[in-house]
Amino acid sequence: MRKIYSLVALFLGLQCIVLAKTDTVQVHSDAMDKDVPNLIITPSGYSSSTTYPSVYLLHGAGGDYTTWARIADLQQYADRYGLIIVCPDAGVTSWYFDSPIDPKMQYESYVASELVAWVDDHYATKPDRAYRAITGLSMGGHGGLYLGFRHQDVWGAVGSTSGGVDIRPFPLNWDIAKRLGSYAENKEVWEENSVINMLHLLDGKTLDIIFDCGRHDFFYDANVRLHEKMEERNIPHDFISRPGVHNAEYWQNAIAYQLLFFNSKFEARKK
Repeated sequence: MRKIYSLVALFLGLQCIVLAKTDTVQVHSDAMDKDVPNLIITPSGYSSSTTYPSVYLLHGAGGDYTTWARIADLQQYADRYGLIIVCPDAGVTSWYFDSPIDPKMQYESYVASELVAWVDDHYATKPDRAYRAITGLSMGGHGGLYLGFRHQDVWGAVGSTSGGVDIRPFPLNWDIAKRLGSYAENKEVWEENSVINMLHLLDGKTLDIIFDCGRHDFFYDANVRLHEKMEERNIPHDFISRPGVHNAEYWQNAIAYQLLFFNSKFEARKK
């Protein structure tokens, strides 16, 4: 009888353990009244009996929820650091705004509120900002800092790689005008929604910040200006400048540093 009980206990224990996998999930957005696809990567040995930090990776313009999985071996990082990695879809050129002119482009509400709540309800995350990070590439780099700065109650660590941190020099590019209206007629809206103008939201204590950009990237000048403004205001951050252009080879390298950074912050919070 004791042997039977042992086998039952073993079986029940195994039910809590799931092999590493990548899930494609549809999450309904009330804000946009549509279902949105996402990739969710869990670490090997994922178990519902424990909890894991989570990192949200945002794609760039022209990309989708599969972009990061095609650039980097996300399973390797999920396993190495014991992370749940979430890759949301955000439309081809949403810029992660809640668009004031397009009700089907409310991706700030979707990612920062609806998706985070859904992931915490359906996966064994640590439902605490201290163990939740967000970053992204290009448009998603803008999104990582934009959403992180505006929702410091949701994320404790934020980042960007090759991010469009100042949208104002690009009034005719990447459908930004379709999300905010034309720059000529809506200058104030553009100013308010440029990451480089959002440093007044930061107290220099709440967020851990990392961002980088290749020195031959068309967004490089804006990233340097963001770094300099943060230094002027004594806002702690890690800024990395290295050779590189706006491409997948650069982002594959950059994400390794950023996930190491996030993991170091998660580990420090355990002590």
